[in-house]
Amino acid sequence: MSQHSPEPDDVFAWIDDAERAREQAGLVRTLRPRPAASPLLDLASNDYLGLSRHPETVRGAREAAERWGAGATGSRLVTGTTELHAELERELAEFCGFEAALVLSSGYAANLAAVTALSDRGTLVVSDAGNHASIVDGCRLSRAAVEVVPHSDPEAARKTLGTHEGRALLVSDSVFSVDGDAAPLAAYAAACRERGAALVVDDAHGLGVLGEGGRGALHAAGLAGVPGVVATLTLSKSLGSQGGAVLGPAKVIRHLVNTARTFIFDTGLAPAAAGAALASLRLLRREPERAGRAREVADRLYGRLTASGLTAARPDAAVVSVRAPSASAALRWAADCREAGLSVGCFRPPSVPDGISRLRLTARADLTGDEIDRAVETILKTAPAGATDC
Repeated sequence: MSQHSPEPDDVFAWIDDAERAREQAGLVRTLRPRPAASPLLDLASNDYLGLSRHPETVRGAREAAERWGAGATGSRLVTGTTELHAELERELAEFCGFEAALVLSSGYAANLAAVTALSDRGTLVVSDAGNHASIVDGCRLSRAAVEVVPHSDPEAARKTLGTHEGRALLVSDSVFSVDGDAAPLAAYAAACRERGAALVVDDAHGLGVLGEGGRGALHAAGLAGVPGVVATLTLSKSLGSQGGAVLGPAKVIRHLVNTARTFIFDTGLAPAAAGAALASLRLLRREPERAGRAREVADRLYGRLTASGLTAARPDAAVVSVRAPSASAALRWAADCREAGLSVGCFRPPSVPDGISRLRLTARADLTGDEIDRAVETILKTAPAGATDC
């Protein structure tokens, strides 16, 4: 009879140590379910254009669910592609200025799809140090040689691309989610042209805010539809829905359909989300001024807060990032704002690449002047000691 080692009392005992370490560092994260009708003024979500509850967006979701059902019922290559998905892809591509588009279940999945399907073991992937975690994870899964270059440094990217003779790919956010600063897309594109590399840009924070009528950062930079350029984006921010997409040359999209694992092996986007995104997109086409209003609100928040002594990054889109003295101070600041009726984001390590904790404010296009005043007053009133010295 074989002898078996006794079962340990708790195979997850190591988690207790990890939890204590997080508590001591002020890095504990918790879920806070919100009610359907929250009393808080929202400067924390990514609902940049205020469309998630717009009657047309909600009607688009409801009508799609009633017609197509609650779920996509399968992967896109089996039963998960409806006529609605194809319609959304055509209109997204046309609006943003690209030849074709492919809708996935999330922006995260879109970045994984683009980076992994467009690279292999012989590819060099050059990644901006400020890139979103989904890009970082795509790089890790790509099996390519990955070089991380300093944030928004086109010369470093150009030199790194020059070290490799095979296929190469430069990947960057268009607007970085931590500080809300825009990438030097024109310079990145020039570096790619010089080297013969592809450029992949995550325009999650640019769509609906930058470019003519909110057509995105690549459209604003004159790079939409350029053969060597691919865009990824999310439907969950300016369009107030859920899901993601990859946009680019038609042959790139065909390649993703055949090779991108997060597309092939994932259930298709729920019809309600596709219907909501399509309704929001059509609304934005009719009301292009929403994009400029989001930028205007961001500028007002930045100007008021910095004039009062706080340190904030100048916003290039709709994200206003305000520095905090420490991770624990940022957590307490956000909690105090919430107690005062204001919901703000709180970014702490490891979400911030430079280790500096921040409040992250969303400049929504539907905020009124009185709401902006209230938000600024609350942030200033609850600011912790040392907030003006960051």
